[in-house]
Order: sequence, then structure tokens, then C-alpha cells
Amino acid sequence: MIVCVPVDDSGTVDPRWGRAGRIAVATVGGDAIVGWEEVDVGWDSLHDAGGEARHHARVARFLLDHHVDAVVADHMGGGMRRMLDTMRITVHLGAAGDARRAVLAALEV
Repeated sequence: MIVCVPVDDSGTVDPRWGRAGRIAVATVGGDAIVGWEEVDVGWDSLHDAGGEARHHARVARFLLDHHVDAVVADHMGGGMRRMLDTMRITVHLGAAGDARRAVLAALEV
């Protein structure tokens, strides 16, 4: 399973999903994270470039390109949530603290 979580420089969950500067792409196998890649996405600076639809398309492209099954985040707006639901990407909200632990806790691994 491929899971995305917004992260800051210290490895904790960044509370800003749609405005995150960096996203971790975690590969979860069994009861452990077997792969972890952090990608500088720049959504923080790109968020207002081109309007909401363009930003959502940017996020969707990233998720499709990385074959994401689930997103773990603190919160997100209704439009983003609807987009992820349409994409059939599972969303786990309320995440905080260590990003790796948050991924495993959200999946109840």
C-alpha cells in the first residue's frame, strides 16, 4: 500500500496538506513501512498559482504518478476531500506528531 503524508523538516506531520512543501510517500507492507521517500512538492508556494482547480489537478497528478492508495493528514478542505473521494483514495485525518508513526497508526498496523 502506498500512503502519502505531509511532512516538515523534523519528520513530523505538517498540518498543511494542500499547502505542504514536502510530502512523504510511504510504502507499507504487512505491519511495517518498507519504503519512505520524501518529495519536495512546493504546494505551499504553488497553492494560489492558477486557482483552486489547477492546484487540485497538480495534487491529483502527484498522487496518480505515485500510485497512492491513501492520504494521512491533519485536515484538508472540502474540495480536496471530494477530489480524493472521487479518485477512491482513502483519507485518514487528525494525524499529528511523528509522520511514520502517524502512517502506521492511521492504518492500524
